[in-house]
Amino acid sequence: MVAVVFSRVARSARRAPRFAQTLAIAGTFALPALARAQVAPTAPPEQEVHVVGRSHMPSRGAGDYEIPVDKLAEVPHTDAASLLRLAPGVFLTNEGGAGHPNQIFLRGFDAREGQDVEFSVDGVPINEVGNPHGNGVADNHFIIPELVRRLRVIEGPFAPQQGNFAVAGSALYELGLSSPGLTMQAMAGSWNTKRLLLLWRPEGFTERTFAGAELYKTDGFGQNRGAERATAMGGYEGSLGKSGSYRILISSYATHYGQAGVLRVDDVASGRKGFFDTYDPSQGGDSSRHSISGTLEGKAGNTRLSQSAFLVLRDFRLRQNFTGFQQDPQQTWQSPHAQRGDLVDQRARELTVGGRGSARSSFRAFGRKQELELGYVGRYDRIDATQQRDRDGTTVPYRTDLDLASGVVDIGMYADASLKPLPWVTLRGGLRGDFYHYLVENRCAVNTQSSFGGDPLDTECFSSDRQGYRNPTQTASTAASIVQPRGTLLLGPFEGFTASTSIGKGSRSIDPQYVNQDLKSPFAEVTAWETGVAYLRSLGDVDLSARSVFFQTHVDKDLFFNQTEGRNTLAGGTTRTGWAGNARVTGSFFDVAANLTLVRARFDDTHLDIPYAPNLVARTDAVVFGELPIRLEGHPLRASLGTGVSYVGSRPLPYDERSDTIFLVDLGASVRWRALSLGLMATNLIDRRYRLAEFNYASDFHSQPYPTQVAARHFVAGEPRALYATITVTLDGEKGTP
Repeated sequence: MVAVVFSRVARSARRAPRFAQTLAIAGTFALPALARAQVAPTAPPEQEVHVVGRSHMPSRGAGDYEIPVDKLAEVPHTDAASLLRLAPGVFLTNEGGAGHPNQIFLRGFDAREGQDVEFSVDGVPINEVGNPHGNGVADNHFIIPELVRRLRVIEGPFAPQQGNFAVAGSALYELGLSSPGLTMQAMAGSWNTKRLLLLWRPEGFTERTFAGAELYKTDGFGQNRGAERATAMGGYEGSLGKSGSYRILISSYATHYGQAGVLRVDDVASGRKGFFDTYDPSQGGDSSRHSISGTLEGKAGNTRLSQSAFLVLRDFRLRQNFTGFQQDPQQTWQSPHAQRGDLVDQRARELTVGGRGSARSSFRAFGRKQELELGYVGRYDRIDATQQRDRDGTTVPYRTDLDLASGVVDIGMYADASLKPLPWVTLRGGLRGDFYHYLVENRCAVNTQSSFGGDPLDTECFSSDRQGYRNPTQTASTAASIVQPRGTLLLGPFEGFTASTSIGKGSRSIDPQYVNQDLKSPFAEVTAWETGVAYLRSLGDVDLSARSVFFQTHVDKDLFFNQTEGRNTLAGGTTRTGWAGNARVTGSFFDVAANLTLVRARFDDTHLDIPYAPNLVARTDAVVFGELPIRLEGHPLRASLGTGVSYVGSRPLPYDERSDTIFLVDLGASVRWRALSLGLMATNLIDRRYRLAEFNYASDFHSQPYPTQVAARHFVAGEPRALYATITVTLDGEKGTP
């Protein structure tokens, strides 16, 4: 549930954390039992019980949402990224196709594919440093959504554990399979969509021991939106001694997909193009990700220890065209040519290796339990990134925009305290320090001809400048560190109300293509604060939670979408101020969650609205579930019905324009009898024709009588109504019973 983590904070003034409470209760009963055993030797021998705890970051206040997926999984979710909608203020789009990373908006940030949100899965980072499509790209498609046990979203950089890219916040996926057994699912639906899913968890093992595999294929709606992917994931958790554990996680994923790209509104209005058409069917992409990680956890006295290591291999390719035929002017060093097309062909091959560790110790002061955690993270990324321009309708390159070989190191350390000087006062926070190191080889350092000349005609990477001959490659290196204080004050609970205030400083590493020799600060600095109040109350079988949060975030060097590059590029400082509210009501047969976020995002210098990020995001998820008054062969039928409703206000666009609003309704229903389950899912139930993404800039797709530099409205079409049916069989789970 969204409010679970804050409920722990609200109750922390009255009791210790669950792990410590369990030990205390065990001690309360064990000591009298031991005394009786000394007096009565005939008492039965004691049984040894192993209690295995797990490391858990304490709550950071009203903007920290810990979300057990639970019954809200019945609301239609097409992938793991869509689960983020359960957190307040999150809006997702994907104009790039079914295999393209999702674009995320959070607290007024257009984070594109992840540049402003730190993503991780079981402690393994997902954000990609130096990806040519955007520094910080986070592709979550490799996560099988049915394996997501819990999702935590920390909005803002307020925990010392949060690292690179935690500008708008962090999203932490925790994997697991709740029920043992073998699950087989088949899905079929609109656009010739097919999905096969296999899940398995052996009896007698924890939920973190599982295996899952997925095959997916679709023709997609409209033109050039077909996609297919395959994923395999496996996890294993075992015990070490009386209080330790170890975990291993392995995943492998690959996808191939088409992309329709943008359309000009005037071309659709005139009938030259259909709403779901494309200008260029050669747009699309490929992606693969393979990773392995391991974690050791144990306890030494009053200290909880954790150590993990990870290795990630990644291949990426994307072809897209936002402007048509504009970015290929005739140059003096080129053979005569017409406009050859603006198709951007981006490729990356990446290796990520690293580890993290922590020690969290508890002690007593002021008559109450206090905690201190020390930790570190080390990460190395090796990236080969290229960006070329391809001839229209082909994959034949004619120009190199970017060719980099980069090595990026991020070493961070932190101290995080949880102090309780009074029963109703909790102080959490500390310091984080990050050291960024860059070594970047530019293999195409000069891509325009100098007055010296001497290079052959149609040279892409020149070997001369004004001083004469030079090597076409050039290396730049730099390093810098930043200290980031972060803290949270919690007051309460008072009759179910708990107030909190957080302030923190964060950072985002700069894109390697912007690195110059000895650049003084190769990162963007972030300063944020929030203050809010939460309410938690149980009324019989009904749990009620609500939160209200005011927030502000300032970034000194921001990034914004550039249509000529097809990605975000460097810009100036920005400030976002807003409010977020959410509520959740859970009962024995229903679960309802609703949230609303209002934000104003502006440039610091001009005070103009920041383009593309919505000012208003609203979302409601609701599920009803229970047994039907029908029994087959003595076994009940269980059913559930879930809906998700989203509303996104108009988004500011360049040149003082605004986008259309978005209103969507999704619906899902299922019926289960013993080991068999049948489901039906509808997305965009009311079949609203909407623009998923909108832009305002000049383009030339050879659809007009003559080219013009006047800005025009462009859009990417949203998916029309789609219907999907599923059949699921679960074997050996809970002895074969549903």
